[in-house]
Amino acid sequence: MTRQRLRQDLARIRAAALVAVDPYKAVTRHLTLTEQGLVICQGAGRTLVLPQSTGRRVMLAVGKAAPAMAAAMIDRLGGLLSEGLVVTKYGHLESYGVTFAGFVRVIEAGHPVPDAAGVMAAHEAMALLRSLGPEDTAFVLLSGGASALLPAPVSGVTLSELQRTTELLLRAGATIIELNTVRKHLSQLKGGQMAKLAHPARVLSFILSDVVGDRLDVIASGPTAPDPTTFVQALEVLKRYHLMQQVPDSIVAHLRAGAQGLWPETPKPGDPLFDRVTNLIVGSNLHASRAAVEEARALGYHSLLLTTFVEGEAREISKVAVALAKGEHFRNHPVPRPACLVWGGETTVTVRGQGKGGRNQELALAAALGLEGLEDVALLALATDGTDGPTDAAGAVVDGNTVQRALAKGWDCRAALDDNNAYPVLEAAGDLLRLGPTGTNVNDLLVLLVA
Repeated sequence: MTRQRLRQDLARIRAAALVAVDPYKAVTRHLTLTEQGLVICQGAGRTLVLPQSTGRRVMLAVGKAAPAMAAAMIDRLGGLLSEGLVVTKYGHLESYGVTFAGFVRVIEAGHPVPDAAGVMAAHEAMALLRSLGPEDTAFVLLSGGASALLPAPVSGVTLSELQRTTELLLRAGATIIELNTVRKHLSQLKGGQMAKLAHPARVLSFILSDVVGDRLDVIASGPTAPDPTTFVQALEVLKRYHLMQQVPDSIVAHLRAGAQGLWPETPKPGDPLFDRVTNLIVGSNLHASRAAVEEARALGYHSLLLTTFVEGEAREISKVAVALAKGEHFRNHPVPRPACLVWGGETTVTVRGQGKGGRNQELALAAALGLEGLEDVALLALATDGTDGPTDAAGAVVDGNTVQRALAKGWDCRAALDDNNAYPVLEAAGDLLRLGPTGTNVNDLLVLLVA
């Protein structure tokens, strides 16, 4: 099987995976409007029927997939919605190509580092939620990026200080769980506080998960879910990454005050305010991974889904990819060739160099060094939202000749990796993957083909 054929097959597998987590379909397949009311499919044969009421129905959609999810909600509910707010990352509204009626306000804001537009959006969201009464319903649509897009810093902390803290945690290689543990205790919306603002209204959250394990308290920093984390744990994250002396003094002061009980904790499990809150995951990395496996089988590959819980340093995870590739190449294991191995999750990168790239590009370049010389292998490393790190690439497709192609263009792959500079190397090798914003976001997908 040629290198070109492997890449063509990876493109088809990638497309099938993204279709499976299309945010519009993810929302519509869980909603049906009947004469009895709104029927919400909760999975495993369980449904929730929301009867007709005289109260207001408002929509708050936040995240990279917010435009598509909002369009689905509007199409399903027709004229039942009285007001809506859509907050998404710059460029994502245009990429999806959707327009909204006058009752829906749209704000584009910064991600992954929050900006002033996000602060404005957060204040509008808070005002909308506070306006609700006990007969009203809030449809909250959450997807990856929502945490950064609605910063709402606490009193005494400025946006620039929140930006600085986010940047330091990202560069230190903090996981999304660690990052959100800190952000939840520096925000007026995160960690169940969105549900608290809406109380006593009914809250129905439709969630497209971009978090390993689909933890409700972690996705988008859990604005409508109970928060099990504490101020003490937020301080421990900063200490773990030796950031106590680097983050702004106001951040440390606020977290310490909270740890001493001077600020109220975020709402915890068992709080009665969650009695009228329903959180429903409508799409996840598992959906995308299963679709990738099914498409690979249709293409004639013996396919296996390994896990959707991949975490860790990108270049360390690349060693696993190389080991699996060699297992197939030399031992025809763990499945017979032609083989397709799929796994998903989200890696991190501890930035030590000055280069340009993202976690999937770093993983792909590191894997390319280990795959050098293997002619029958190709690896896809994909950020499902189409944005891998602060670049215009979604990731990369590498093979056993990537290193040689880069070398022919004057690039030393190992030196580039040491400088966290995967982007220009992969571009020179012809392996960079540019998709533009995909409209969805369910973590990263890794697909290995061995002919």
